[in-house]
Amino acid sequence: MSVERSVVMIVDDDKSMRRAARRLINSFGLAVETFASADDFLTSGRIEATACLVLDVHMPGLSGLELQSHLIASEYHIPIIFITAFADETAQTQALAAGACRYLVKPFEEDDLLDGIRQALQRQNLTLRGEPPS
Repeated sequence: MSVERSVVMIVDDDKSMRRAARRLINSFGLAVETFASADDFLTSGRIEATACLVLDVHMPGLSGLELQSHLIASEYHIPIIFITAFADETAQTQALAAGACRYLVKPFEEDDLLDGIRQALQRQNLTLRGEPPS
């Protein structure tokens, strides 16, 4: 897994989820930063450094879907992997239609998250090179 700017950002209000995902992603040599809310992420000044966003759907304040909409409206094209504890077909359809790479329902397999991150980083590499993602 490589990308010119390869910081994976995790936005999830569940501290244990942030910690577990951080350890897993770090074990593959990727830089990871975590945020407890969408607002924390937006005010961090780290949007430009984001190669991939692992994003919880349901959080206090801005939801993951609202953050996705905000990023798209602001013309940030960040590959997103949604994670959620609640299977919601409408939310899944909305997230994927707006360009999310994956939509994972907890508990999910670690390999599913890592495969989603690989896919997201490949998509980001194409974007940075000016090529359309496939």
